[in-house]
Amino acid sequence: MAEKRNIFLFGALILLTISFWASASTLIGKKPFEILLLEDEQTELNENLISAQILASELDRVFTLFQENLALSKSDSLADDASLPFLNNLTDMLDDLNIKLLGIKPKTRVDKKTYFKAPYIITLECTYEQFGQFLSEIERSPRLIIMDEFEVKNGIERIKQNVNEDDLLTQEFVVNLATITLVKSKSKSKVSS
Repeated sequence: MAEKRNIFLFGALILLTISFWASASTLIGKKPFEILLLEDEQTELNENLISAQILASELDRVFTLFQENLALSKSDSLADDASLPFLNNLTDMLDDLNIKLLGIKPKTRVDKKTYFKAPYIITLECTYEQFGQFLSEIERSPRLIIMDEFEVKNGIERIKQNVNEDDLLTQEFVVNLATITLVKSKSKSKVSS
């Protein structure tokens, strides 16, 4: 009796195992493998989407760069010396950073074939930290700006004259920078006969 029961249980176990594998192969089949393939494809598509979004934002920046720095002709207002929008932006930036502006001296505009270079000598009074923030803001500006050089006026006589250490925190910086304005080139569409 015990042997019949064991044989019956063993047969039922084999029957259930076979039915489980048969149902699993028909119902589930290759779906886990397909899911893994789809997950890999989704990861790749997400990476492509992120790349496309980055490119789109970069193209917006390129458009802004051209919009702010491209003059249609040499007589365009953007190509004028002492560009008022740039100077207004500069003074607003300096006010936001609490930097004291001691002077702005525009120099003669340099006329190249494809661009104008409008140089300025700017004298500032600020701390090193504020000057670093100023450089960061200049770099983020939508205008094309070249910084040729800067000088820190921190001579030994300044240290001798100031008894208070707090007076030595602010420095005088002389900055030579220039805005670049691209000039749209005229294409030669005339065909000689």
